[in-house]
Amino acid sequence: MRLPILALSLSILAAPVMAQCGGSWSGFLSGIRSDIRAAGLSAAQADAFLNGARQDPKVLRADRAQGVFRKDFLQFSSAVISQNRLTNGARNAKRYKSTFDRIERDYGVSRGVLLAFWALETDFGQVQGDFNTRNALLTLAHDCRRPELFRPQVIAAAKLYQRGDFDPQREKGAWAGEIGQVQMLPDDILRNGVDGDGDGHVRLKTSAPDALMSGAKMLHDLGWRKGEPWMQEIVLPATLDWSKTGLNTQASTADWARMGVRARSGRLAQGLPGSVLLPMGRKGPAFMVYPNFRVLFEWNKSFVYVTSAAYFATRLEGAPRLDPGHPDAGLSSAQMSALQQKLTARGYDVGKVDGILGAKTRPAVQSEQKRLGLPADGWPTQALLNAL
Repeated sequence: MRLPILALSLSILAAPVMAQCGGSWSGFLSGIRSDIRAAGLSAAQADAFLNGARQDPKVLRADRAQGVFRKDFLQFSSAVISQNRLTNGARNAKRYKSTFDRIERDYGVSRGVLLAFWALETDFGQVQGDFNTRNALLTLAHDCRRPELFRPQVIAAAKLYQRGDFDPQREKGAWAGEIGQVQMLPDDILRNGVDGDGDGHVRLKTSAPDALMSGAKMLHDLGWRKGEPWMQEIVLPATLDWSKTGLNTQASTADWARMGVRARSGRLAQGLPGSVLLPMGRKGPAFMVYPNFRVLFEWNKSFVYVTSAAYFATRLEGAPRLDPGHPDAGLSSAQMSALQQKLTARGYDVGKVDGILGAKTRPAVQSEQKRLGLPADGWPTQALLNAL
């Protein structure tokens, strides 16, 4: 459920297991076959599922080349949110109105959110990926970077095959094994797949109702709160304590209002906790984000992707185009890597030093900004890098 333009994270999985990886391909397949048999498939089914399986070097190349996340929020959102997608979103909202009505009744997930992910994942089903799904999953399970994430997905794909909803020879999707119009991993489909069109099967590639209903059930099960917003654009006072911004700080909307925060249009949601999100610092766009926004990180862990998708969802539901502001120039990828190295040396956990301003790097930046007497808005600049 996280490609073609994302595959940085693969959550929503079974609990991690200690999994074998590497070694000879034949030996690896022998171990996988044993796991498949232990999962309840017959010997004939296990053999049929693995027949012709091969490693795909293109999958490994894709796994190691994810430069899209080095774009900042304004760059990324401008690239993925177009007038054409807004128009097609409105068209699909009308075409599948009965499906979205069912989704909002049964799962409480707003149609704008599903339309946004549908668009960003596969351009409303038009670009679903052309990697053989079984081979992609096997390749990544054999690779020793993240076998605990991918080996369970191989077994889940075998279970889908057992029930007639997966063709190991012909099933194609994203390089990381996601399938269908909203890009769900096999384990996601097993646990959250919904027969939205009533044909007795869950076919996420060819059935938009199946895909949308399944995505909605998944978000619902992850904690989506019915009838609540996820994001709205806000206007901030120049006197705001910037150290209170960011996802690590929550306050009631009443408290934020007392600090001078107001909605750009309409009113702040009443009675909800919220965080002030500044994806490009205090001089750039500003959003109030609510509990439902945090659920979206279970879809994808990329900060810029989730923020763009959430903003796109508000546009699809009638919000005006954001005020981009005039953010300070950010850091290049090389500069960001240098900053992450400096933060790591100071004891911060920024995750992998990869030149990407991610969810772990931002709070570290904010802490150092505060220590150094800089505006603590979580947006790293050359001034911060120089000060460190």
